[in-house]
Amino acid sequence: MAKVLVVDDEKTIVKGLKFGLEKEGYEVVAAYDGEEALAVFAEEKPDLVILDLMLPGADGFEVCRRLRKGSEVPIVMLTARGEDIDKILGLELGADDYVTKPFNPRELVARVRAILRRAQSAVPNPAQLRVIQVQDMQIDLFQHKVRVKDKEVELTSKEFALLSLLASHPGRIFSREQLLEQIWGYDYYGDARTVDVHIRHLREKLEQSPGSPQLILTVWGAGYKFREGKSV
Repeated sequence: MAKVLVVDDEKTIVKGLKFGLEKEGYEVVAAYDGEEALAVFAEEKPDLVILDLMLPGADGFEVCRRLRKGSEVPIVMLTARGEDIDKILGLELGADDYVTKPFNPRELVARVRAILRRAQSAVPNPAQLRVIQVQDMQIDLFQHKVRVKDKEVELTSKEFALLSLLASHPGRIFSREQLLEQIWGYDYYGDARTVDVHIRHLREKLEQSPGSPQLILTVWGAGYKFREGKSV
């Protein structure tokens, strides 16, 4: 049974989500502000977090940032604003998905189910347990680590999955829609801008000159590709 942490200062929302998630067989724990969320997370170790953006004390952005320092747990962010900048910032901080209030509880439960299913099925293929070496960057597909000039680079789970997919197929062009399907799943409810945000973040972490990328290349009108390199 997967455990879900619901974080929202509106108790009616917490109650409604708790009812819907428990009906689907999930165990649910709750928190009503940012600091409580971090404490409950440390104690309960949930499999997924539903995190409201506007919280008393530490807001959702801060909670997400602090969770990502030590965990790759899937995070679904709730926002009442519906502003693109909030969604983009949440994704950049490591959120896996976002939902704008008001929302259909059944839709949110469906997203939780899809995200947990993908997380549980993400078992490495033995044929892919290798290291990809490109210039001074190493991508260890088994240990999920990336090193640039012998220095480890911290990536979110989605950033690593996106980088691994592109680097495993050097020279192949992936459209934004294909990347959404491969990394976020066919039932992901977001849009193609999610891919652009993650690509930009990867470039900022990996490229010497993010404005003139040499590794993750844009193919205008088509999508993205990874430059050709060698695997070892």
